Amino acid sequence: MSLNLFSAKGIAPDKQRFTWRDMAGTPISKLDDDAFTRVRIILMNGIEQESQRFQHMAARRNRELRVALANVRRVEQHQATTINWLLGPDHSPLEITIGYEQTAIEVTAAVAQREPDPYLAQAYRFGMLEDFDHLYRYSALLDRVEGKDANNILQSYTDILPGRPTVLEHRAPEDDLREPYDRTSAAPITKLHALTIVATEMQVNQYYLNIGPQFADPVARQLYAEIASIEEQHVTQYESLLDPQETWLEQWLMHEATEVYNYYSCVQQETNPRVKAIWERFLDYELGHFHYVAELFKQHERRDPMEIFPGDLPEPVDFASHRDFVRQTLLQEVDLRTNGARFVDKANESQASIDYRAYVNSAGSPSEIVAAGYIWTPGTELARRVAVPV
Repeated sequence: MSLNLFSAKGIAPDKQRFTWRDMAGTPISKLDDDAFTRVRIILMNGIEQESQRFQHMAARRNRELRVALANVRRVEQHQATTINWLLGPDHSPLEITIGYEQTAIEVTAAVAQREPDPYLAQAYRFGMLEDFDHLYRYSALLDRVEGKDANNILQSYTDILPGRPTVLEHRAPEDDLREPYDRTSAAPITKLHALTIVATEMQVNQYYLNIGPQFADPVARQLYAEIASIEEQHVTQYESLLDPQETWLEQWLMHEATEVYNYYSCVQQETNPRVKAIWERFLDYELGHFHYVAELFKQHERRDPMEIFPGDLPEPVDFASHRDFVRQTLLQEVDLRTNGARFVDKANESQASIDYRAYVNSAGSPSEIVAAGYIWTPGTELARRVAVPV
């Protein structure tokens, strides 16, 4: 049975409270918990951070909404802290990076298969193949720097193979912009998908910018710089899918609907009872936020919120391995490039992107260096073939 946004009331914002113990709770286990528990944690941290960013920008442009935005934003901050603190110190920064890329691949694959707009589905598949290659490059780096097997994090849900080579992903800025959906005719799931993937990619970009300088290995530092740049391209691509004609309150309402939808998806599939209780709590909180913003929408815009969202949530995000879909997409679309807002064969790529890539790679490509000679084999941190003198 699906959840209806208007009949499920949740908890009112003025009843939502946290203690520091709530926020800095016990983290999950790197190896004992299912990899998709980590995927959900990473996804929901990104969703919460996107909500905070949006509300800060809205406050700068809407004086009359500042108090309302501040009230909701404080709760979003504490929700994000609670979620992000579930990733504990048994994860190295590189292992968290592996988790980020797995999240990007599997969530984007789920979205691409369910997206009803063919153009947007193509955009998701295009970015997915690039994140797939990033996972391969970071897996090589994990082997190089820490001597670890990335599959301990991935748990065999996601392949460790080259995708569209990172060295070929660098594009001129104008070739990362896409045509937006139409706010008046796009399906509700299309809007939920776009905001979900924007949030996922923005989080990845920010994490790489912050963690990359902390590495001593020069190739690691350069690799994070290179892939952070691609993640910015991905944010540019995905946020350009949003209709810029949406009002501030319309966007805020859709952000809250997106949070409800993703928490609902997490509740339906979570296997860790303690983490599931967090998802259930925050689902009620976000339902409260949605109703709070719906009332603001009616008050300030004199419009019915059901114009924006009909009520019943779509089927939840499919938190599962999408190996076959990724492999098929790789086989069919690895040679796609862009020319303006169009997806084209590599022979028709824009000259602007070719020129940009030639310059940025002119001193070498860290993504090529780190993976030179690397082929993933299982159990590398437990059993390596070492030549022993006779």
